[in-house]
Amino acid sequence: MMPMEIVRLENVSKIYTMDKVQVPVLHGISLEIYKGEFVSVMGPSGSGKSTIMNLIGCLDRPTRGEVYLDGKNVSKLSEDKLAEMRRKKIGFVFQQFNLIPRLNALENVELPMWFAGVVKAKRTSRAGELLRAVGLEHRLKHKPTELSGGERQRVAIARALANNPEIILADEPTGNLDMKSGEEIINLLQKLNAEGRTVLIVTHELEYARRAQRMIKLRDGLIEGIEVGK
Repeated sequence: MMPMEIVRLENVSKIYTMDKVQVPVLHGISLEIYKGEFVSVMGPSGSGKSTIMNLIGCLDRPTRGEVYLDGKNVSKLSEDKLAEMRRKKIGFVFQQFNLIPRLNALENVELPMWFAGVVKAKRTSRAGELLRAVGLEHRLKHKPTELSGGERQRVAIARALANNPEIILADEPTGNLDMKSGEEIINLLQKLNAEGRTVLIVTHELEYARRAQRMIKLRDGLIEGIEVGK
């Protein structure tokens, strides 16, 4: 049986305008990602890694070409429809964690469910379950400043799972972590993938990139090669 496609980029280019100067970042990228895959994207700074992540995550639009998410062309959707796709389909994990400092771990994980209109009792119960699942049942009431880097990233992963997304997009998820914490985060992402979620990570760490089923190597806004994980 052929694997089911969940993401497709067709001849995608992206040009940013900075101070009236056009800066091309992607040059006609075509790419498919399949349901249940673990894919890594690697390349030097400025190669277009985060831009691809933003396009797949409906945070940006291509200048040319088409982006399909679960069979739907998201390239021309309104901002409201893009927000709905993000809320229903995608969980984000960022290098800087992006936790709300004044909220504790439980409240940070509840936040996406609050935006989705989930009632208080249900979102609090699910947030607790998710934090227990990432090993933070003893940190529910702690604020981000009271947590280690690895713990903050686990809170961020729990938050990414809040609305039960099909796709996890992780942009340099180990970039601010020591080796032990980084290993724990990659293991957790692999566990989520084994449970059936599609996982896409951007990373500078070759060792982590090769843990994926496919490693996409970018250079100067083009796909330089695709390597099967080891």
